[in-house]
Amino acid sequence: MKVTSMPADRYSFTNKQSASNKMPRQINRNLLFNQIRAHQPISRADLARVSGLPRSTVSLIVEELLAERWIVEGSMGRPPRGRRPTFLNLNGQRGVLALDIHPSQTTLAVTDMGGQILAQKLIVLPSDPQKVVAAILEAIREVIAAHGDHSFEGVGMSLPGRFDMSLDESIFAPNIDWPIGSIKARVEQATGLPVVVDNVANACALSEVWFGDSDGMHDLVVVNVSEGLGTGIFANGRILRGEGGSAGEFGHVQMDPQGIPCACGSKGCWETVASNRAGIRYYAEIANRTAPPFEELLKMAESGDPAAVQAIEKMCAALGRGMHMIASALAPAEIVVVGEITALWPLAGPLIEAAMRAIPLVRVPRLRPAHQGNQARLRSAVALVMNENSL
Repeated sequence: MKVTSMPADRYSFTNKQSASNKMPRQINRNLLFNQIRAHQPISRADLARVSGLPRSTVSLIVEELLAERWIVEGSMGRPPRGRRPTFLNLNGQRGVLALDIHPSQTTLAVTDMGGQILAQKLIVLPSDPQKVVAAILEAIREVIAAHGDHSFEGVGMSLPGRFDMSLDESIFAPNIDWPIGSIKARVEQATGLPVVVDNVANACALSEVWFGDSDGMHDLVVVNVSEGLGTGIFANGRILRGEGGSAGEFGHVQMDPQGIPCACGSKGCWETVASNRAGIRYYAEIANRTAPPFEELLKMAESGDPAAVQAIEKMCAALGRGMHMIASALAPAEIVVVGEITALWPLAGPLIEAAMRAIPLVRVPRLRPAHQGNQARLRSAVALVMNENSL
């Protein structure tokens, strides 16, 4: 669906923020679409009630969405009296391909337009850098063939590092040693589908607003904790990208001038002391033995392994110090954490917050994990595609 009005990531589509006569009709369409997503199955009358829009406006837009097959009519309700309403649902036959890219592996998923993951597949990337993109393309073709009953609106792709939207290429991905800059064009060529790419933290920040986990009316920062650290900034109603799309690289702010080398070429960057890799390194130093993968380290900490607990505590303290920097610089209403560490939030959350609050702040942001936990990266791909379509 083509639009010529304002970008969708400037607005909240989840609360009762309807458009005035001077604002694009697109906003009301997105508002109703998201209310259907959140409350399905829902009748037209209830849709008008929860959205705050006039019934006549709801009726017109619903008919448009039905005609364009974004939504479908389902079963009929049984009210105590009066006409039986027909319920509305998202069209389950339309979906999005989601790619969550890491340096050594990629997760490929099929999602519906409501962000529900219908199927997913882990792709372990070849050690030969020149074979990586081909392996990803082969997996995409297999998944599309296996879901022939779906029509895909596009491919949403979250990347580590920074992607220049104007140049349509990756410009900064220090933890990737394969030709990631070409992946958007090659996926488009292989699938014939539109491909929307963004830094994973930016994508997750957009997802928080699109899917209503944040109201879109307050500033937020997403911190993606993975092999590295990335931040996405949603402020003044939009994603902040900076010159060339490079805004938000707090992970490469130097925390320790005498620290270990970072992939970016500096030393002691925030990600060297607070990323998953840092947690693994802390465990190896404390236990004096080879560390397990990070997911296993989390399970060990949860079960009370002393060395694992100490490693996670050290990692969380470093995360909190960095979040103090973010809170001081940007004063967001909330900081949202994405990544495997959220699986251990009852332990990690208080540790991170205590370190963030250890030095006084003018404004203390709310600190929370992403609603979908580690699945947030996949769900963000839907937000990228749907935001590009703008209904």
